[in-house]
Amino acid sequence: MIQVGVNGCGYWGPNLIRCFSEASGVTVAAVSDLRADRLAPLRKRYPAIETTQNAAELISNPRLDAIAIATPVATHFELAMKALAAGKHVLVEKPMTASAESSLRLMEEADRCNLVLMVDHTFVYTGAVRKIRELIAGGQLGELYYYDAVRVNLGLFQHDVDVIWDLAVHDVSIMDYVLPLRPLAVSATGMSHVPGRRENVAYLTIFCENNFIAHVHVNWLAPVKVRRTMIGGSRRMIVYDDVEPSEKVKVYDKGIAMSEEGEDVVEMRIRYRAGDVWIPQLDISEALKVEAAEFIGSIEQGRTPLTDGLAGLRTVRILEAATRSMKAKGQLMELEPAGAVA
Repeated sequence: MIQVGVNGCGYWGPNLIRCFSEASGVTVAAVSDLRADRLAPLRKRYPAIETTQNAAELISNPRLDAIAIATPVATHFELAMKALAAGKHVLVEKPMTASAESSLRLMEEADRCNLVLMVDHTFVYTGAVRKIRELIAGGQLGELYYYDAVRVNLGLFQHDVDVIWDLAVHDVSIMDYVLPLRPLAVSATGMSHVPGRRENVAYLTIFCENNFIAHVHVNWLAPVKVRRTMIGGSRRMIVYDDVEPSEKVKVYDKGIAMSEEGEDVVEMRIRYRAGDVWIPQLDISEALKVEAAEFIGSIEQGRTPLTDGLAGLRTVRILEAATRSMKAKGQLMELEPAGAVA
C-alpha cells in the first residue's frame, strides 16, 4: 500500500486528498498546510490522517512514499526538489515550475533518484480530451489546420501568476497531448486592469509546423464562464465545450475543397462541404481519479507517467516564451527544442 502525503490544502489540495483516499492501492497518510483553519475540516472528515503546518515535517515523514504538491507555483520547485531528495515520488500541480530551467533540474533529480515525477495536467485525463486525441491520431480530421480556444470566467485572481500561467496552461497541455505537431514560436499580448496585479486578460498564439496555428483567449474578467475549443482539419472539425454537462465533443463533417477547374491558382474555386454532426460517446470517469490511478500505477510498475516531467517542461517552455512576448508587446519568440532551455 503506497502512502501519500498532500502538501497544500487550499483550492485544489482537498480534491487530491479525496481522489487519493478513494483510489485503490493507496492511503493518504498525512497532509500539510500553513493555515490551521484549512486543516481543521480535513481532520474532521479524515480522522486517521496526520496533519501539520510544517511542509518540511511532511516531506521528511518516513511513512510516506509519495508527495502531491498543491501550493502556489513559486513554491513548486523548492518543495518538489526537497521531496525528491527525501526519496519521495512527486505529483506537482500545474504548471510544474515557474521556469524551464527549474523544470529541467527537477527532471534530472527525479531521473538520478529513479523516482516518478508527474505533473497535474488534469484535462489530459478527461474522457473528452482523450477522445479528441484518439480522433486526431486516427486521421479523422485529416490535415490539421488550427486550434482555437476561449477559456474565460470572472476570477479567480492569482497573486503569483498571470492569466496565461493560470488558464492558458490548460490549453497548452491539451495541445501537447493531442497534437502530433511541434510548436515553433509563440506570440502573446495581455493587459492588467487591477493595480499591482499581473495580466488578467491575454491572447496567446502558437505557431506550429505544417502551417498549424493555435490561438487561446484567456480572461479573469469575463461575465460568464466559457470553455470552448474548436479544432479544424481538412476532413472534419471538432467543437469541444467543457461547460456542457453532456455532449462535450461534437465532430462536424464540414470543410472546403479546392476545385482545379482553372489553369492557375487565381482561378481555382473553393467548394464547401457540409455533412453530418457526430457526437462520440465519452468515458465519464472523473479526470482526477484517473490521474491519481496513473500516478500510483507509475510508482507500482516503475514506468513513466502520461504527464511526466518532459510534458511539464514542454508546457512551461511555451508559457515562459509567452511571458517574454507579452512583455515585448507581442514580439514573436522562437522556441528551443524540447530538451533545451533558452
